[in-house]
Amino acid sequence: MAGTLQILFLNPPVTGNSLSRCRSSHLPTTHLPFSGNCNSIFSYRLHLGSKFSSPVRASSQHSTKGNGCGDNLPRATAKNSDWVKPLSGFVSNNFLPLALIGGVALGLANPTLGCLADRYYLSKISTFGIFIISGITLRSDEVGAAAEAWPVGLFGLVSILFFTPFLSKIILLLKLQPQEFVTGLAIFSCMPTTLSSGVALTRLAGGNSALALAMTLISNLLGILIVPFSISKLVASGVGVSVPAEQLFRSLVLTLLVPLIIGKALRECFKGVAEFSDRNRKLLSMMSALLLSLAPFIQVSRSRSLLLLVKPAVFLLAVVLGVLLHLSLFAFNALAISLLSTISVGSESSFSKKQNISAVLLVASQKTLPVMVAVVEQLGGALGESGLLVLPCIAAHLNQIIFDSFLVNAWFQKVHELKSA
Repeated sequence: MAGTLQILFLNPPVTGNSLSRCRSSHLPTTHLPFSGNCNSIFSYRLHLGSKFSSPVRASSQHSTKGNGCGDNLPRATAKNSDWVKPLSGFVSNNFLPLALIGGVALGLANPTLGCLADRYYLSKISTFGIFIISGITLRSDEVGAAAEAWPVGLFGLVSILFFTPFLSKIILLLKLQPQEFVTGLAIFSCMPTTLSSGVALTRLAGGNSALALAMTLISNLLGILIVPFSISKLVASGVGVSVPAEQLFRSLVLTLLVPLIIGKALRECFKGVAEFSDRNRKLLSMMSALLLSLAPFIQVSRSRSLLLLVKPAVFLLAVVLGVLLHLSLFAFNALAISLLSTISVGSESSFSKKQNISAVLLVASQKTLPVMVAVVEQLGGALGESGLLVLPCIAAHLNQIIFDSFLVNAWFQKVHELKSA
């Protein structure tokens, strides 16, 4: 501080008014060794600067080191921003998997809160909220834009709802303890496609996002009709349990279809709701992820005592099975699309466009976790402990998002290189 004051005093700005003030207030005019011209002023300043340069320099160095601030403060702030910004960006880009992992970890660490949330039916409330958000963010024009690629979309729907559920028969042939891990993955293979990640990844890959959105919407609506019967015929018969398909259908209509219609109605009836959802799609996506994370949190809290009995090697094997399930779905869809594109020859064919192919591959190869959780909730333990059924599916859900994220990044890099070339 002393050095700063000396610098300001000895080197004032070279302006007429300030110079006259300095002359009158600090130095008498009779003692000035110059007659008032500019050259004399500068020579006198140089004379004073050489006289007091050492004390000023020493004083400024002392002030910087003595108070522990000075140049170190901006450097410390820059260092903090160097790791804060990448960390916040990583959390923002991976909010869904982090929320799911956090829900599982919190359920294992403190099951009391999860059991309390289960007592007040927060899992059903969270599912209701997820589909209200889905309805609010659903744009009608995007659904209509997928009409041109209807053959590709039709194949995607058949693959999601009829072909890929038959993999549950193969999964049920596996023997693993606890058996709920196998049963949960079999139920997971009967689900419709993901509600948001498939569409989001399609947009990042430069695919037909309207087609992806249409397949997502229609498969989840038709899934409410088909999933109960698929589980009853393909999964429940394999474990010797009868599932009340009609009751499950009614429950899914109330917990999935009704909130989806309510959210869509709010968007269409109130312009402010549509504008808010379009401006805050990232925020609504994070809210949906938080609501989704309540499901594994509650399920793991309820089944914590059983989960602790599971050997880590067994759980790791269940995770590997989830990875193999997604790879099998992806390979099946890729092979089927390749055959269909060969049959439907022509540049105008919808199967020959890369945008449509990427949309079908990403959407038809993923399975949704919220509908699976809603189904497990309605089963009431008929096919096993809920937490054990859901846990491998959480891992499978994370695996498919991570795998497809790397795949989309590779596609993006390839397209970028081609454009650069």
